[in-house]
Amino acid sequence: MITVKGQRALSRADVILYAGSLVSDAMLGWAKPGAELIDTASLDLGQIVARIIEAYQAGKQVVRVHSGDTALFSAMQEQLEILEKEEIPCRVIPGVTAAAAAAAALAQELTLPEVTQTVILTRAAGRTPVPKGESLPYLARHEASMVIYLSTKLIDKVVAELTESYGPEAPVVVAYRVSWPDQQIIRGTLADIAAKVKEAGIERQALIMVSPALTARESWLKAKSKLYDRTFSHGYRSGKTD
Repeated sequence: MITVKGQRALSRADVILYAGSLVSDAMLGWAKPGAELIDTASLDLGQIVARIIEAYQAGKQVVRVHSGDTALFSAMQEQLEILEKEEIPCRVIPGVTAAAAAAAALAQELTLPEVTQTVILTRAAGRTPVPKGESLPYLARHEASMVIYLSTKLIDKVVAELTESYGPEAPVVVAYRVSWPDQQIIRGTLADIAAKVKEAGIERQALIMVSPALTARESWLKAKSKLYDRTFSHGYRSGKTD
């Protein structure tokens, strides 16, 4: 899944650096003939940026491809920091975050009137810690829709930290490689989702979604949006009453 602007940038690039462990090979089908393709899966920060600088100084157009949206967990900022110090101009083209892709695959809205109006995008603390005040148990107190990235391998820890606030019967979805040909959607509750994920052998490239909105189809909507309510007036329509 990629934006049209991103696709066009790929088709014009002379050099494409892509995260091979995360980016679908289908993306590279838009590269022009003769473009240099560099898989950065085995490269560290210094090596990646050095390749970009070398290509730029050679007068080539360079595209760095991340998975999902560059605004979330992309490690983009540390790359940009070095390039800006080197006075290399950069333009960021946003992608499609896995949260939006997963919600679309589920045909599910994550914000519903009188159910939840908040979505929290976060990750569990693992080898990389999270800031104080952003732990899962603390965020779970809001009982809002929560989308947890980079944490499937820690599924037991995630379940334990969410259950106190959401309850063991809270609906959960684990979405694996959303929009890829081998996409998997695993539904469950906090009580059984860990076992289901382990049975499927999923440890990475997936996100965890917990939300009261996920049961909307079972109980139907508690309330409808005012947006299309025939009795509700706004700047483009006058409400009608019988």
